[in-house]
Amino acid sequence: MAYKHILVAIDLSEDSFVLVDKAAQLAKSLDAKLSLIHIDVNYAELYTGLIDINLADAQHRMADDAQKQLHLLANKANYPVSHTLVGSGDLSDEICLAINDLDVEMVVCGHHQDFWSKILSSTKQLMNHTPVDLLIVPLK
Repeated sequence: MAYKHILVAIDLSEDSFVLVDKAAQLAKSLDAKLSLIHIDVNYAELYTGLIDINLADAQHRMADDAQKQLHLLANKANYPVSHTLVGSGDLSDEICLAINDLDVEMVVCGHHQDFWSKILSSTKQLMNHTPVDLLIVPLK
């Protein structure tokens, strides 16, 4: 199968470039589009009323910072990046929306092979909801 658009799900950790580099090499070999996405927690949904901060401003600043980090990763990719997306909310819902909006045919994501990832894994959530092929890259 020849993929025409690859979406890389990034958590903005130090391992993010590993995913971008691997996906860029794959996209280059297939002459496919490459896009990056970062989904952050929607803090407004977690608000319990116990703290006094402007959550909308904080969320906006975090989205701006994430967009800057995605642009830095895109510039290091050595391959053109079509879209850099930042969202908040449920990871699998947001990625599925991006898949439909951008006609994505493959999602690349990382999986940290540590204790916490055995208990709380975003990758498992994606595997159960993503309607396209999923390339899971192990991250030590």
